[in-house]
Amino acid sequence: MMPAAAKQITHADILPLPDYVKVRKERRSAVVALKKNRRLPVGPHATFYFENFDTMLSQIQEMLYIEKGGDEQLEDELSAYNPLIPQGTELVATVMFEIDDEVRRRRVLSTLGGVEHQMFIKIGAETVKGVAEDDLDRTTADGKASSVQFVHFPFTEAQIAAFRKPDAEVVLGFSHENYPHMTVMPEAVRAALAKDFD
Repeated sequence: MMPAAAKQITHADILPLPDYVKVRKERRSAVVALKKNRRLPVGPHATFYFENFDTMLSQIQEMLYIEKGGDEQLEDELSAYNPLIPQGTELVATVMFEIDDEVRRRRVLSTLGGVEHQMFIKIGAETVKGVAEDDLDRTTADGKASSVQFVHFPFTEAQIAAFRKPDAEVVLGFSHENYPHMTVMPEAVRAALAKDFD
């Protein structure tokens, strides 16, 4: 695992495919363990997966392993996933609306247009509003939300200090009228995510 301070994946971080195959099992086990305290369900359908250098490095290595696209693919993966690595004053999450039944999924997502602009983290009286990754529109013209959203939570220094306090009450949620769900962040998750501010 890389130090929390690593903010950018480069070619030098990527193992050549034959080398990755040798360590893939151990790497995947380590990332599964890491992700355990970086995942938080909110409401019946949404799960926040908080990203960092290690989760994105794992994602890129896996994409290269599966698709075997070589250097050309690597450039695409770096430009897609590097923006999701927190830069020291933010938390970054992939938010997935996970509904197995396709008809039900379409119906629910059709009521969630604009949800990418209505996520928040509250620390005591402070609210950090989520900022959607603007790589492409995450809501269609007819108001259907994408089942995958990418969101940045930019913190002030004071908000970081409050978040870092052991046992701080942190609430993660949505202010969308059709998905007004929130959850209290467990201490193990708060402690893991606090390291993203290093």
